[in-house]
Amino acid sequence: MTQEYFMIIGIPKEIKPFEYRVAVTPEGVAEIIQNGHKVLIEKNAGIGSGFSDANYLSAGAEIKTQSEIYNDSNIIYKVKELFPKEFSYLRDDLIVFTYLHSNAHPEMTDAFLNSGATGIAYEDIEDESGQFPLLKPMSEIAGKGGYIAALQFMQSCHGGKGLLLSNVVGLSKPEIVIIGAGVAGLGATELAVGFGNHVTILDIDIVKLETVKNLFDGKIECLMNNKINLEKSLGKADVLINCILWPKSRTDHLIDRQMLSLMKPGSLIVDVACDEGGAIETCKATTHQDPVYEVDGIIHYCVDNIPSTFARTSTYYLSQSTLPYLLKLAKNGVEEALKSDNGFRKGLSFYKGKLTLEETALKQNREYVDSSNLF
Repeated sequence: MTQEYFMIIGIPKEIKPFEYRVAVTPEGVAEIIQNGHKVLIEKNAGIGSGFSDANYLSAGAEIKTQSEIYNDSNIIYKVKELFPKEFSYLRDDLIVFTYLHSNAHPEMTDAFLNSGATGIAYEDIEDESGQFPLLKPMSEIAGKGGYIAALQFMQSCHGGKGLLLSNVVGLSKPEIVIIGAGVAGLGATELAVGFGNHVTILDIDIVKLETVKNLFDGKIECLMNNKINLEKSLGKADVLINCILWPKSRTDHLIDRQMLSLMKPGSLIVDVACDEGGAIETCKATTHQDPVYEVDGIIHYCVDNIPSTFARTSTYYLSQSTLPYLLKLAKNGVEEALKSDNGFRKGLSFYKGKLTLEETALKQNREYVDSSNLF
């Protein structure tokens, strides 16, 4: 008979600047407790998403300090990666379940390996079809949010060239170019088309392009993402929205700095993917406080937590997506939960002092162990 566990789930307040999401809604807390577990949440953890401490108390949670959350919990359930002030809380019997993005955070990698704590990354978990179910909800919001950011940063008062990204009678439609016909790309396309722009979307998958064309009744231009089509699209773009995750093992770029010369001065690049060393060479992560910068006359918007701008929507969407995995982890423990679900296992990044994510090992020149050899 499979052993079932009683777990203490800790939900800290996010400390990343301008991060307003929280891991779980009060309704989600109630479900965790109904499944026989205990929930500790940090004071004001949900305030940025519109949830008060009273809402969580009513759901059955206990309000605790940050140190109590980390020291008394079996599982830390959160949104973003750990920051240096949290590293000292890691210990060998602690499980951290969150977006880790360990490739971009070597100091955090050191902290996990030195402490022996277990880290499971939302972004690497796969479902039976090979999709990323915990990346999908935030990707949709990020895609839509990327277009909304373009609306803002094309405004003259924000340093843009003063172009309204909408159809205006008597004027040519603005040109929006979207790279990637996945979840984020569809989100950006939905709004860009809805505002009446001329939209071009590029992808390497003809089936995805056919699907997108049908979804939007042929109102958009769908192109294979090759050198000729990409360079032609860059030349006409008022806004370029990148929605593809670049393979972490690649050292080249889809768009290098030299290709910026193909774009019209004052054009805007919105990098929704915003991955380290990603598809666009000149993109580097920015914050909501300082979101844009210019390279060779092209404005870049590369905020790496766009969904935080829409914190309440994002928290509801993220909570309902991650909760089934959290409950499985809490009920069965790490080894049993991951042994029985290979897609869930793929989210394992750190385990008992070992790095189990090959991409991070390659990026940071470290040794790694295939998780299938651990249990």
